[in-house]
This record gives sequence, structure tokens and C-alpha cells, in this order.
Amino acid sequence: MKSNTVKFIDLFAGLGGIRLGFEKAFKNAGMETECVMTSEIKPYAVKTLKHNFGHEFLAGDIFEIRNEFIPDFDFLLGGFPCQPFSAGGKRQGFLDTRGTLFFEIERILRDKKPYGFILENVEGLVKHDLENKNDKIGRTLKTILHTLENDLGYKTSWKVFDSLEFGLPQSRKRIFIVGTKDEKIDLDGNEPQFKALESVLEKGLPTLKSDFIDKLLSHFSLEDLYGKSIKDKRGGDNNIHSWDIEIKGSVSKQQAEILNQLFKQRRKKQWAEEIGIDWMDGMALTLEQINTFIDLPKKELKTLLDDLTSKGYLKLEHPKKLVKIQTENGVATSREYDETKPKGYNIVTGKLSFEVNKVLDPKDIAPTLVATDVSRLAVPDGNGLRRLTIREGLRLFGYPEWYEIPTKEYDAFDLLGNTVAVPVVEFVVSRIIETRNLEFMTLDNIHSKLHQVH
Repeated sequence: MKSNTVKFIDLFAGLGGIRLGFEKAFKNAGMETECVMTSEIKPYAVKTLKHNFGHEFLAGDIFEIRNEFIPDFDFLLGGFPCQPFSAGGKRQGFLDTRGTLFFEIERILRDKKPYGFILENVEGLVKHDLENKNDKIGRTLKTILHTLENDLGYKTSWKVFDSLEFGLPQSRKRIFIVGTKDEKIDLDGNEPQFKALESVLEKGLPTLKSDFIDKLLSHFSLEDLYGKSIKDKRGGDNNIHSWDIEIKGSVSKQQAEILNQLFKQRRKKQWAEEIGIDWMDGMALTLEQINTFIDLPKKELKTLLDDLTSKGYLKLEHPKKLVKIQTENGVATSREYDETKPKGYNIVTGKLSFEVNKVLDPKDIAPTLVATDVSRLAVPDGNGLRRLTIREGLRLFGYPEWYEIPTKEYDAFDLLGNTVAVPVVEFVVSRIIETRNLEFMTLDNIHSKLHQVH
């Protein structure tokens, strides 16, 4: 055991982003680190971890790792998934952590008694399971903090960080919970720095070629597409609808105006009252109802609406009624067509199979990357559009250039959608180092220090 080596375990490791930030911060402080155990269950994550790191002990499911098999360590790292906590509690005023993944962290900390930990989670953890709407934190976070501080004896602090303020062109807010045995860590002090998306983009790559892309670029210049969403949902100036690019067939200016008006009108509660149904967001309106806000002869209006229906922009359907069904878990509700009401025209919505649903602006930032959406994001390259690359995805999270994800593209973006911003972790760890100077941060010295305290 080297006297200047800080040992750690990496739980729910994913791509190993917390590990990367942890190792870099200590390296900058002139200290070595050693990962003595990694736990991860996704096969393509395990493959990626093996590709990028050396592992003395690469374990699987944390539920199956017994305490006695875990080597001694100084820090526990864990980007643990947030789960609802049990309603039955062992402490009055707090809920129990049994049955959750946090409980696995708790039992390892309780048994191994490391010097500290760094935990990461989604911003929603802060107000998860609010007891009162004006409370600053919910019962879930209260339970976690109570466990770490009162039960396990750690000096704990937490803060929500936005990756946008760490030189990454993506807004991604995450909570970090940090604790040590003898010192509360001040997590303030980051000096915000901002960069635009163009700072991570590659150039000169093959662009998308398809009828959809051709139609998109025939109706809009490349610059006019920057920051635009392409989907049949309401969305004002930043939304392009299927009829704006005539994806299902030609649309006259008059028809486009009808569709835009119908989009707004079909949400108004007055129609629910007139039809005799419970209000819903997007109701079918009859020819007569549409004629009240589209000033055209009824016959001409019907011709235009029927043409849009035949092309697939509209559908002619009965309005839907709210139906309540008694189930074992209580009353469930659903929507069913009410065939006693006259049919009306409605916008064809849902997830349309567009190759691209958003074009990113190089001068702006990327939205929070989510695995399910990232394959439909496009960036400009030359005179065309292409999808975001895995390398660009890695750069959006601050991963080093040597890091590689040797998996299918979909699996790579699934992992990226759940990873951490490495520079944020590096800052958090640097605050621990600055707070303690880390003269005693090795295992031998920590145990000696703790023995003196007790």
C-alpha cells in the first residue's frame, strides 16, 4: 500500500465519469488514486469500463456483493438511481431506506467506515416526495441526509450544479451529496465559465441524405433551422410542423393557416362544454365549429379540410369521453371515442417518424441529453445536417479525448444519457482536497486520525 494513494470504490459506475473527475482532481493535487472495486450491471457499460480502465475487482450487481468481499477504501463514489422510499419507517418522521439502492450505499458505509463519499443524482431528488409544498427539500433527501449524518456520523453537504457553468455547452443539473468523517465540505466557489456548442462539434463529416432532409432544406435555409424543433406539437416560433415542410403533401398558405388556427382552438375549454365532454388537450372540432374562427364559405372550408385529411395532416374522428374504471388499485381513467357525438377534424399528432426532431444551434447550447431523444438531434455541418456523434456526446460531458465507447451508437447514447459531467465532479473533489489539504487522506492516516477522535 503506497502512503500517498487514495483508494476508492465506484458503484453504479456507468461510464466511469465520477471516477474520471475524482482521479483527475487528485492527480492535479499530486496524489495517486486506486480503484479497488467497480460495480456495474449493464453489459455494454461493463464492456466500456473494461476498454477504458484497468480493474483489480470489477463486480456486478451491488445487491450480491457482500461486505466482507469489499476491500478497504477511503472514498465511496456512487451515482445511484433514485427510487421511491418505503412508506414504513423505522424512525418517526423519516421513511426507511430498505429496498432501495441507497440502502446498499448505507450498509457499505456502515460496515467499511471509509473517510468519505461522493454521491450524485438527478435534480428531482431535492424535492422528491415533498411533505409540504413550501418545503425546500422532500422526504427522500431528508431520509438520505438523516441516514448519512445521524446514523453514520458523516459531516454532510449537498448542492445542485449545472454543467453549463463548467465550460460544457449543455445544461444538465445534478445534485451532489458529499460527506467526510471530520469536516463539512464547502461546495461553493466555482467561477462560472460558458462555451457554445460549436466548441465541441466536429467538421466535415458525412451529412444526412433523404427526402425528409431535402424537403426541410428546400423550405428553410440552414441558419433558419438553428434551434428549431420539428414535430406536430404546439410550440410557437421555434417549432416547425409537418405542413410547414409539406412532408405529407402540398399545403396551400390558406390550409397552413387553418391548421395553425385549429392547433390553438382545439385546446379551448369552450368546445368541451359545447360538445358535452370533459376537457382534454386537443379535441376534434366539427366543420361548423371550425367555421366560427375560419371565415370561409362552408363548402370551400370542407374541401380544404377534406384535402388535408386525405393527405394525413388531419383525421376525422369522434370526440373522446372520459371513462372511469374501477381497478384493484382504485379508480383508473381512460379516453374512449364517444360515438354518440358528431365527428370532427383533429390534428394527427403522436411521435411522427421524422429523422430529425431538433436542429441544434452551434452558437447556443445543447438540451439536456436524454438517451431516447439524442438520435433525433441534428447539427449543421457544411451545407447539410447530420446527427450528433458519440465523440461530440462525450465532449458535452467533458470526457477526455482518449475515452472511447466501443458499443452500438444507441447503447452509447443510452450510457451518455445517464452519465455525469466530469468537470463538475473534478470541482467537487477539488473542494474536498482544498478543505482538508489531505495530509492524512490515505487509509493508514485516516484510521489513525479517526482513532484519535474516538
